[in-house]
Parts: sequence; structure tokens; C-alpha cells
Amino acid sequence: MGHYRLLALDLDGTTLNDRSEISETNREWIAKAREAGVTVCVSTGRGYDSALPFAEWLGLGESPLIVVNGGEIWRKPGELHRRTTLSHEKVMKLHRLAERHPEAWFWAYSTQGIYNKERWIGDTYAVDWLKFGYYDENLETLAAIRTELEAWEGLELSNSSPFNIEVNPAGITKATAIEEVCGLIGCTMAEAVAVGDSLNDLAAIKAVGLGVAMGNAQDEVKAGADVVTGSNLEDGVAQVIRQYVLRV
Repeated sequence: MGHYRLLALDLDGTTLNDRSEISETNREWIAKAREAGVTVCVSTGRGYDSALPFAEWLGLGESPLIVVNGGEIWRKPGELHRRTTLSHEKVMKLHRLAERHPEAWFWAYSTQGIYNKERWIGDTYAVDWLKFGYYDENLETLAAIRTELEAWEGLELSNSSPFNIEVNPAGITKATAIEEVCGLIGCTMAEAVAVGDSLNDLAAIKAVGLGVAMGNAQDEVKAGADVVTGSNLEDGVAQVIRQYVLRV
């Protein structure tokens, strides 16, 4: 076994294939990593309810869980460690920006559920907001939205696809969440591995001891990684575990 003690895995485009499935090969090697004493942690932009079934299927019922890009850190499923919310005022402003671009899709994660263009809760303080997002395959529209967002204060911008923008509170990233998890399990960032494919993975990939980009990752993510593994259709996660974590 290598010297790594934490393996933080993105879900979509990384551990999951294009049908949102975990291959038997990936599952097998994740189990081998756990058997060798490595803490495996799901680290995703998904919300808790969406991420939990995958963590449970992988046998990670006692492992930390990072969701909404670090907006929530769970010590283990069912036991919240830290939550960082977007202010109501920020979300209303993000929503007004979305309304100025009616061709774009938008969504928002809250502790009460997901709201989007078809189902919006309106101007209410009854919701604790975690993350806001925009989606548009017209890159000019997406660039216009991002340009405006970059002029605002208090936001962390990333993406989970070339066609979206994800908005968290400033300073909330998978990197800061993984650092928190390292503290929970008693290891250093140098002993952590982060694997991902999108800009919401980039800070973590740059911050840990071994940052891994998937073969299908965005070019900027590949450029920031220590190594590039196979794609999410080639069991790239299993390759990382075999070659770098367990070294077998």
C-alpha cells in the first residue's frame, strides 16, 4: 500500500459512468482500498439525498461525505459536521440574474430540497440555501452570466460541466472540505488523493498530495492535475487506486 490515507472521489463524470452507474470494477477497487485502511470519501456537487445512495452502495456508511461542493460536510451519513449557506439576499439576486436570461436553466439546492426554473419558492426566508446553478449550452449566454457574477463579492464560482456555472459561498470548495475531513480522520492533505473531472474539483486536485484528473476531464482540470487517469467509461477510478493508492 502507498502512503495515502484519504481518497476523495467525485461522482458524476468520475466514479459514475454516463448512465450514472458505478461499474463493478470501480466498486471492487474501492472496496480493496477500504480493506487496506484507506478512508474513501464521496466528494460531489450533488446534494445529500442524491449522493447518499451511491455512498451506501459503496459501503461508505461510516465514512465522511462531502456534498454541494463542500457546502455540507457529513462526519458520516446522518451526522452533519458543518454546513455553510448562501444568504437569502444573495440567492434572490442570483435568481433575478437568471430571470434576465430566460433562455438559461437555473436551479438551487436548499436544505429543504431542490428548486428550479419550473419550481421556484419565491421570495421567502423559510429556506436555507446551499448552492445556486445556471445551465445553458449557448456558451455566449453562459459567459455573460459568469462575467456579471465575477463582479460580485462573496461568491465561489465553479462548474460541474462546460455548460453550467455553480455558485457557492466564497471560500467553500471541495478543497476546504477535504482539508476538514483530513482533520476529522487525523491525516494531512499530503496524505489525500482527490479525483475529478470538472472545475468544482480543481481546487481540491491542486491542494492534495495527489491530484488526479479523469481522462474525460475539462482541459483546465487536466492541466492542474498531477496525473491523468482513464475516463469514467474506462474505470479511471479503479486505475488510480491500483496504480497510486495501493500500488499493486
